[in-house]
Amino acid sequence: MSATSQTALSAAAPAGRPRRSAHHWWVLVVLGLAQLMVVLDATIVNIALPSAQKALHFSNADRQWVVTAYALSFGGLLLLAGRLADLFGRKRTFLVGLIGFAAVSAIGGASTGFTMLVVARACQGVFGALLAPSALSLLTTTFTDPKERAEAFGIYGAIAGAGGAVGLLLGGALTEYADWRWCLYVNAVFAVAAGIGGSMVLHDQERPARVPIDLPGTLTAVAGLVSLVYGFSEASTKSWTSPVTLALLAASAALLAGFVAIERRREHPLLPLRILKHRARGGANLAMLLTGIAMFGVFLFLTYYLQLILRYSPVMTGVAFLPMLGMVIVVATTSGTFMLPRIGPRPLVTVGLVIAGVGMVLMSGFTVTSGYGDSVLPSLLVVGAGLGLIFGATMNVATAGAAPEDAGVASALPNVAQQIGGALGPALLNTIATTATASMLAGQRVTPRLLAVASVHGDVTAFRVVYVILFASAVVSFLILPRGRAAVAHHRVHVA
Repeated sequence: MSATSQTALSAAAPAGRPRRSAHHWWVLVVLGLAQLMVVLDATIVNIALPSAQKALHFSNADRQWVVTAYALSFGGLLLLAGRLADLFGRKRTFLVGLIGFAAVSAIGGASTGFTMLVVARACQGVFGALLAPSALSLLTTTFTDPKERAEAFGIYGAIAGAGGAVGLLLGGALTEYADWRWCLYVNAVFAVAAGIGGSMVLHDQERPARVPIDLPGTLTAVAGLVSLVYGFSEASTKSWTSPVTLALLAASAALLAGFVAIERRREHPLLPLRILKHRARGGANLAMLLTGIAMFGVFLFLTYYLQLILRYSPVMTGVAFLPMLGMVIVVATTSGTFMLPRIGPRPLVTVGLVIAGVGMVLMSGFTVTSGYGDSVLPSLLVVGAGLGLIFGATMNVATAGAAPEDAGVASALPNVAQQIGGALGPALLNTIATTATASMLAGQRVTPRLLAVASVHGDVTAFRVVYVILFASAVVSFLILPRGRAAVAHHRVHVA
């Protein structure tokens, strides 16, 4: 029996009947491995940056481009890549993304200069954009039974939430005990394993009739998202009021407004607006955006605190995040399997945001004399519990109800939201922390002790902003997300 026939029978079966397939869980292993590679790449290179800078002799001003080049191409191309997956087949785009990601990662690891490294990072973003929505849409079309879907998305959400911490740990170990280049080479190991498995267990559904690419929508969406991410990056290194930052953000607003206007009139739009009108999906993507700000803020400023104040090595910094990683995995898989099918997304996401906010309140009490066991560890466990509730639910709900021909672009949206949150978070929070630190040092006789106190003051000021964002997000999620199980009860819901 063909994969298409199996899927059709699965969709036609009653919702309460188990529809298990022997290869489903191998599909989850393959897609989870690919997702882990993409997510950890956002943080693994951060640990390697000081060593890479020393080896390739580039300046502090240039250093940001190693991170920004990836974010620009990844965030800017996600929507287009999601639509390409719908048009040309998700298995095909998934495998092309894997192969390309592995190849350019190897090139980046072999870099002989700054330009080569930045170009490789930009190409990583291109292939990552092709890979991420293909993986999520394959997961969406593979797991159609509500119970299995909840379990699968709980695990997948745990990977999305914990991957950044894995990147910190793996990056620290590779940098300290091997070489910074292995922070890029290691992607080839993940990609080869996922590629071999994917070629064996993944299957495409029958593709819809070929339609032309929405070129005007593509150009305005890519330009608008790139301007947005680039504007946030400029704000973090210059200021929010610099002419370049303001021009980029204004251009982004104009381009994205133009994109919406174009999509309303297109017969075959890049982003069918019916996807965003679905209340559950819209709320889930908003929660993912705001959670991305908080998550990347935790990784950034807690890394600073552990290394600069507690004097942790790169490896110990990664190890310090392990309890949060474990909590995310346990809570995401448990809540996705047992709670989401029974109570729906609203209570899980709302309570998760509140719990994560409480964890950030605990972090805002850090001082120069705080210890790991009495201060850092409890806050990490609380934040991890909150993130676990959020990611398992939002990854599921963000793709629920999308017609099969829209699965790829619907799957791109949570990645776009997380990427924009990851760009906005460091830019916004770094500006706030830097300003707070400078204010404490102004007019003072600078000593090592005062520098440490001022640095912690900047960190905890950023943490305070994060918990305000999380608590406000909880209110918004409670108001927007639908109550009950309807949002996740059925995979396929035809929308007009």
